[in-house]
Amino acid sequence: MSIRPLHSTDTEPARVCVGIATRGRPDQLAAMLDHLARQTLKPHTIIVCCTGPADVGAVAARADVTVVYEQPGLARQRNGILRALPDGTDWVVFFDDDFYPDPRWIETVSRAFRVEPGLACITGHVLADGILGPGLTREEALAHIAAHDPATSDWVIPGYSPYGCNMAFRCAAIEGLRFDERLVLYGWLEDRDFGTRVEQRGGRLIKLGTATGVHLGVKGGRVSGRKLGYSQVMNPVYMYRKSTMTTAQLVRQIARNVASNLAKSARPEPYVDRRGRLAGNLIAACDLLRMRLTPERAASL
Repeated sequence: MSIRPLHSTDTEPARVCVGIATRGRPDQLAAMLDHLARQTLKPHTIIVCCTGPADVGAVAARADVTVVYEQPGLARQRNGILRALPDGTDWVVFFDDDFYPDPRWIETVSRAFRVEPGLACITGHVLADGILGPGLTREEALAHIAAHDPATSDWVIPGYSPYGCNMAFRCAAIEGLRFDERLVLYGWLEDRDFGTRVEQRGGRLIKLGTATGVHLGVKGGRVSGRKLGYSQVMNPVYMYRKSTMTTAQLVRQIARNVASNLAKSARPEPYVDRRGRLAGNLIAACDLLRMRLTPERAASL
């Protein structure tokens, strides 16, 4: 599949909504919103979906933010954002509360959507991802963004599954679609599931190298190792059964996570509950052997 160069002189602003699902990290949310204010193309709307007032703290008083409430769970909260979208929104951007986008992120993605009308989903290029380690500080994130040379990432990868910390969707392409709420809590792979359903509708997905940012990977507010480990095995099987994951993807996804948990359980990283994840992997495997396809069980472990 060929992609035309994503450059345009069209500066007509689009109606862009930024949606942020958050829980239990009001200070992190406030810092991220302060950074978001640096965008060269300002969003028309910022919707924060949380589970209660304590999740947002002083952010609730900000005039530029709409706060909505939903039951806990990433998929549920993202659906709360979709339900709250103002009429006429052109595209919705989902950022994690610990993702720091380059100041040109929204402008870059908006230009790409205008130039390529068939684009349904754009995922940005994560320069550094703290989720793979102990996490990154705000200062480290800003340093990565400042040091990056945009000329080195002027590329497009077609057919790329969205990454939930920074992804954007054309609203016309996702009309009527919702994130699968059976993928509970952290929603493991909910972004891939949603992106595949968009693609099954005929929408095109890409990763855009010039839409950059840094994911801090803040550890506070995340689910327990056992719960996540359960989802690491159960969710891929559930997605395979609903045809949003192929056999090869299923095997690769489960094998990679279980092998990593097994290999590192003897000497786990201080910031990862490997033994809890491995226990969750085994519980899910036992449920599958009993013919139980229950991704929602992760919430009760």
